[in-house]
Amino acid sequence: MPLQTMSDENLILVDERNRAVGTATKHAVHRDGLLHRAFSIFLVDSDGRLLLQRRHPRKYHSGGLWANSCCGHPRVHEPTLRGARRRLGEELGISAKLRFGFFARYRAELDNGMHENEFVYVYFGEMAGPVIPNADEIIDIDFLTPHEIARAIAREPHSFTYWLKYYFQAHATEIDKFAALSAGAHARS
Repeated sequence: MPLQTMSDENLILVDERNRAVGTATKHAVHRDGLLHRAFSIFLVDSDGRLLLQRRHPRKYHSGGLWANSCCGHPRVHEPTLRGARRRLGEELGISAKLRFGFFARYRAELDNGMHENEFVYVYFGEMAGPVIPNADEIIDIDFLTPHEIARAIAREPHSFTYWLKYYFQAHATEIDKFAALSAGAHARS
């Protein structure tokens, strides 16, 4: 979906218990800081490195910043896991078996007058096949270990999205654990 029409997509509004309470356009949700459902994905290669993406500078918020492998929002009436798999194809041109890692809940003020207020399902998956980044979404990719990412965030925090910094601050143990498990699964297959 082209960038200009993605902001018109409806997102699922939720309450603090993650119960759906309505819908609103993606742009309105982020402009007004409405609590909504989202997902994030960390893909892990056989060396235990996480795939990072650098968001296209034209994105309506957080453009040009490094983020985890893939992020997005389930569509109305779309199960969250199905939305995550869909978005992997849209952003990275791949499919992967995903497993649930943890829930995250955060709020943040972003650039361009936008706000995040999300209840996030965080998934992990093993890299399978080459990545074909969508040039409208992503300008670069990289593979780094969780330790390398944490060091890079400490060195240059302004280069990373709020949510990636949040995950590494609040959920580093889970990220390390799932990265090691995914790398181990690669080794067994």
